[in-house]
Amino acid sequence: MPHSKKQPTSAAPSKAARKSGDFRIIGEQTVMEVVQADAETEREWLLDKPVSPLLAQHNIVHAGVMHAQFPFEISRSNQSGTFMMACFSGEGRVLADGRWIKIKAGQACLLPPFVANALKSVKGTTWEFCWVRYVENRDSAPIVSANSPVRGDYDAEPMRHAVRGLIAECQAATSPASQHHWVQLIHDYVVRFAQPHQSDERLWKLWKAVESDLAKDWNLSAMSEKACVSEEHLRRLCKKQLGRSPVQHLTYLRMRRANELLSATDLKVDAIASTIGYTSGAHFSNAFTKWVGIRPSEYRLDRQEKPKS
Repeated sequence: MPHSKKQPTSAAPSKAARKSGDFRIIGEQTVMEVVQADAETEREWLLDKPVSPLLAQHNIVHAGVMHAQFPFEISRSNQSGTFMMACFSGEGRVLADGRWIKIKAGQACLLPPFVANALKSVKGTTWEFCWVRYVENRDSAPIVSANSPVRGDYDAEPMRHAVRGLIAECQAATSPASQHHWVQLIHDYVVRFAQPHQSDERLWKLWKAVESDLAKDWNLSAMSEKACVSEEHLRRLCKKQLGRSPVQHLTYLRMRRANELLSATDLKVDAIASTIGYTSGAHFSNAFTKWVGIRPSEYRLDRQEKPKS
């Protein structure tokens, strides 16, 4: 399938936009192929793109194939759904778990909802990847679980072909039955990466225990003892299967629970801090701000607004 037309150049974001954490820079040389669940009427980059309502059956907002070149950059302060990307050429940078990580060909990245997420190209290289973007709420089955990796090895070709196959079917105005096959494949590829079968039962049992008692004073020593492995072996297992260190994954689980409590309860920050294992509200607030991008009080207000992105 030939590449779609180059996208309209986005103006450089204002200082206010950068400070807010919500902006999009496409760039003159960036090319993308997109399919969406509903016909967009406001966001320029989605106007007139193919539509497949069947995507909504899996809470998918849009999917596509990106050929990004510098200065391509997207930032979301409070993304309303899981975002998965799988790289098949070049490399770029992704903000995940409050830090910038490299995503290169043969790797995938899974960004959870309701936190600050961002991605940007690297000068001098074309970053090519396919993506699937979900919208989620408390009535939908979560894509990201306690055992989901943030980054891992992944063959992007099947997903890329599935996305392009769906785009082709939409452009040919075929029946929904013809599109269903591609939509199901796209979702299955995401789930396969997001919810992997744990080859090591010890890890699965460890994170189940940790998640059920986040208030406990967990550290690397306590977690390795619980998993019945050495600290170094636990580090290696977590890096391989989750793309995080054990301590980083512990923080991820705590931040995920904090997101839930801030969104669904009226608990004060100090109470939430105690519930998820922080010694003070200030300590928790600083960790949350570093991880999510905004302070807990701001996050609670933003979740009430549920911005579209």
